[in-house]
Amino acid sequence: MKNNEVIRIAIAETSVIIRGGLTAALKRLSNVKIQPIELLSVEALHDCVRTQYPDMLIVNPTFGDYFDVGKFREETSGKKIRVIALVTSFVDVSLLSKYDESISIFDDLEILSKKIAGLLNMVSEEEETDSQDALSQREREIVICVVKGMTNKEIAEKLFLSIHTVITHRRNISKKLQIHSAAGLTIYAIVNKLVALSDVKDL
Repeated sequence: MKNNEVIRIAIAETSVIIRGGLTAALKRLSNVKIQPIELLSVEALHDCVRTQYPDMLIVNPTFGDYFDVGKFREETSGKKIRVIALVTSFVDVSLLSKYDESISIFDDLEILSKKIAGLLNMVSEEEETDSQDALSQREREIVICVVKGMTNKEIAEKLFLSIHTVITHRRNISKKLQIHSAAGLTIYAIVNKLVALSDVKDL
């Protein structure tokens, strides 16, 4: 992302207080220029995706009774819209794993800034394939599990994910890092201090 590029972020939240507060917070971020788009209905979201083409969508998982992330990704496939969960109350952790990132109403500006910047790195992953920041927290957890010799099934059980989700994450990790073997991932994990040598099986 170029420094002068404006990032369009749609905010799907029915509460005007939360929506307005987040809009104000995003405008205060110093490291990136953001154009917030406030949405208070599912219809407004569909119109926004069709006409304004946001780079990111921050959405309350309960938006429109229940926001179906999988369906949204199918409908917007090819547009590379990053989907961020806006956590305003208790949410099932397994539900959040379907999102690219999650932000809480308790996050401060520094945390919000880091999360947005992290997602921008993911969007421009072609330019930063070797950067550890390009991996999400969930992807780093999976790298650690792989390096420790765990199977997809074991990783799924440990992280409360489906095996399909684990496989998808592993595919994304290989694509981002251009590493296609467990041995290569092991070296990456050690160099980037994700694991200690003592953690690695059969090295």
